[in-house]
Amino acid sequence: MTAPASAAVHRGIVKQALSGDAIIIRGQPRGGPPPERTICFSNITAPRLARRANPNVEASTETKDEPYAWEAREFLRKKLVGKEVAFTVEYKAPGSGREYGVVYLGKDTTGENMTEAIVNEGLVEVRRMGLRADDENQQRLVQAEDAAKAAGKGKWASDGSEKAVREIKWTIENPRQFVDSFHQKPIDAIIEHVRDGCTVRAFLIPDFYYVTVMLSGIKCPMFKQAESGSQVAEPFAEEARFFTESRLLQRDVQIILEGAASNQNLQGTILHPNGNIAEALLREGFSRCVDWSMGVVSQGADKLRAAEKIAKEKKLRIWKDYKPSGPALDVKEKSFQGKVVEIVNGDGMVVKIGDTVYKKIFLASIKPPRPAAEGAENQAPGPQPIKADTSKKGKPLYDIPYMFEAREFLRKKLIGKKVNVEVDYIQPPNMGFPEKHCCTVTIGGINVAEALISKGLATVIRYRMDDDQRSAQYDLLLAAEARAQKKGVGLHSKKEPPIHRVADIAGDVPKAKQFLPFLQRAGRSEATVEFVASGSRLRLYIPRETCLITFLISGIECPRGSRPLPGGGTQPADPFGEEALVFTKEMCLQREVEVEVEAIDKGGNFIGWLHVEGVNLSVALVENGLAKVHFTAERSPHYKTLLNAEERAKSAKKYIWSHHEEQSPVEVVEEPVERIVNYKNIIITEVGADLHFYAQNVDNGPQLEKLMDQLRQDMESDPPLPGSHTPKKGDLCAAKFSADNQWYRARVEKQEGPGKVLVRFIDYGNKEVVETTKTAPLPPSFHSLSPQAQEYLLACVTLPGDEDAKAEAEDWFYNDVINKPFLLNVEYKSNGMDYVSLLFPDKKEDVAQVLIAGGWVLVEARKEKRLAKIVSDYIKAQESAKSKRLNLWRYGDFTEDEAKEFGYQR
Repeated sequence: MTAPASAAVHRGIVKQALSGDAIIIRGQPRGGPPPERTICFSNITAPRLARRANPNVEASTETKDEPYAWEAREFLRKKLVGKEVAFTVEYKAPGSGREYGVVYLGKDTTGENMTEAIVNEGLVEVRRMGLRADDENQQRLVQAEDAAKAAGKGKWASDGSEKAVREIKWTIENPRQFVDSFHQKPIDAIIEHVRDGCTVRAFLIPDFYYVTVMLSGIKCPMFKQAESGSQVAEPFAEEARFFTESRLLQRDVQIILEGAASNQNLQGTILHPNGNIAEALLREGFSRCVDWSMGVVSQGADKLRAAEKIAKEKKLRIWKDYKPSGPALDVKEKSFQGKVVEIVNGDGMVVKIGDTVYKKIFLASIKPPRPAAEGAENQAPGPQPIKADTSKKGKPLYDIPYMFEAREFLRKKLIGKKVNVEVDYIQPPNMGFPEKHCCTVTIGGINVAEALISKGLATVIRYRMDDDQRSAQYDLLLAAEARAQKKGVGLHSKKEPPIHRVADIAGDVPKAKQFLPFLQRAGRSEATVEFVASGSRLRLYIPRETCLITFLISGIECPRGSRPLPGGGTQPADPFGEEALVFTKEMCLQREVEVEVEAIDKGGNFIGWLHVEGVNLSVALVENGLAKVHFTAERSPHYKTLLNAEERAKSAKKYIWSHHEEQSPVEVVEEPVERIVNYKNIIITEVGADLHFYAQNVDNGPQLEKLMDQLRQDMESDPPLPGSHTPKKGDLCAAKFSADNQWYRARVEKQEGPGKVLVRFIDYGNKEVVETTKTAPLPPSFHSLSPQAQEYLLACVTLPGDEDAKAEAEDWFYNDVINKPFLLNVEYKSNGMDYVSLLFPDKKEDVAQVLIAGGWVLVEARKEKRLAKIVSDYIKAQESAKSKRLNLWRYGDFTEDEAKEFGYQR
């Protein structure tokens, strides 16, 4: 059937089938979205399709399909949508402006008449009123309908009309559960409406769920509501919608539901036979990737990123002004391999590259656990940092929720292991922090950051949409975070975070004494090395006792590395001290070790043996020439092993033995047999710890008194202005002594908090913390007289190792010598210190011999021949104290091996 010769023929592409008797046809584009015309089929009436209730219209109700309404619409959709048609317009209805005519499939009117075709299928009804008997085309419709009725086709079937009515589900009660029920399997669907380039409405077949789907991972330009009520399109919004409409509208597609965005909006991927529409939109520059929904993409987020990258490089459409957000990386430093030697909190690590290069790197695009700042709850959406208790000073690693767990996860997985590193971007210096190399780290094909996030031990950083400085595996990180949130693990858990109450007993002598018996009885205890200060000094975490201790390695003498001084500056490293530090770090840092605690020193530091993976650290240091065997190792079971290791190091001339030469026999020169005796009169002015004492030469007394009188007169006549003097460490100054409020010469030893310093009065030897307002510059005229209080130690005497016994000896010595005159003779020097003998001036008794005879101290058996007489007399006094069971000897001879249980040692 052809059109009347007088009718004008138009052409176009069918955009949409509205019902069984109406379609929308697109004309030829003219520099923008093409014009559209709605054409109703003349002389027929199709069953009406169902409509949902309009929530914005009062009293609006839902309607159901008339029988075969869907089949009629589907007939036209399958036949025409996306196809070229020719059509004629017979008339235009006044008022509504609807155009009625005939549509032919093809480029001209010789094609199939779609009105006749749908009548033949029995899916519509011919409007017989008004048909002209002399119109051949109209009468053919009547004949076609009669034939369909006779054949019982479509709506003219004798039964089955009820089956031809859909049960449409316009709303979904639980979107999240609905999405999960499909398990990310493709669902057949028909796209019914395109709201914008990335949002469509569709029927899911065959159950007829009516859903709104937002394309996962992307966002197109939108249509915004203006104040006038009209819609205002963002740049390229119209073009993006047309791009999606022309490919998807009323097409058979498959939808993978991936998430529930909000209300009834679902997230998903739409698969057309020709490909993924999201990729196509990105490739043509009609959309951009968005992080908030990228984590749920199931069909390869990397493909979306790659498509977006193509559009950026070509500067297509929304990327026409695109500029990269960061500098390109140097290819040389883009990727490398290395061994992890340290974990820094929960997002950083130190990697050793080759033999000597150490590089600190950070996991890209992740944020480790951290305390919440004030007001952070209202700053940004998403999971907020958990607030840590900041009311007291603590250790962030243990106090910040999940930071310890994050550090432990990385430590157990990575320490000592070789990893592959890909540098994603370099974060420039900011707010005093150095630049950061942010990387993707993998081990055995596993992305470390992804594993950390999936455990809920870190979160993903959210970037600006135009920020390219992010992890190359950013979408995998987002997906891992989505899984962790769904499981409610770690930072996303609703439970109370784990609490780590760790006792830091480093330098706390009373606490150290409390813990000592437990650690001694435990034998070998498991520990984690938290910090290495030098080759033989470490900081350990003991899980069993939940405490942090400072641990000193037994049996060796190890050079120390450089270290900061209390008043500022740096103490240089001992020879080979830095090498020893590096060796211990590589062997022990953040490793799980076993320790045997033997004792503590006076500073509260624990002393003992450390084993890492079955290797004794003391032996390892000695064998590598980084330590010497110390005499204290003689009674340990490791002594012979240490000596053998030292011999091997000497033979190999390693480090401290690099210039070692075997000593050839030399002729021994006899030293003088007689000791030199030159007693001088002194008065002891101060007694310190370990029997250190300060003494003045009595002969210089008048000169000192004159100097003090002159100093006080000068200070009274010209008093210093309070606050004008700022004393520094090592300065010589004048300071007021609190007991008599008089001025004395003093030397500043260190700062003691705001406005206070610790000084030593150089003419008397005593120390005191004074306010800086009570100090003044010392005039140069008072510098000429040397300090009158000299420091000494008793010769051939040693204190007992037990703290209580030592304190008793110090008390006896203090009470018997302070502020009293004595005769003093220098016997020998050691490490710059004068070791002397003291005689009571009236009885001529030796003070040290009296201490030994009273059982307060021990004899140090010196080998010098000139001291043989003194040592012999002292040993006799010691034997007398032993026989009388005095003080140290009250329980017998504790120096014998069987008396170790009393806790004494030389």
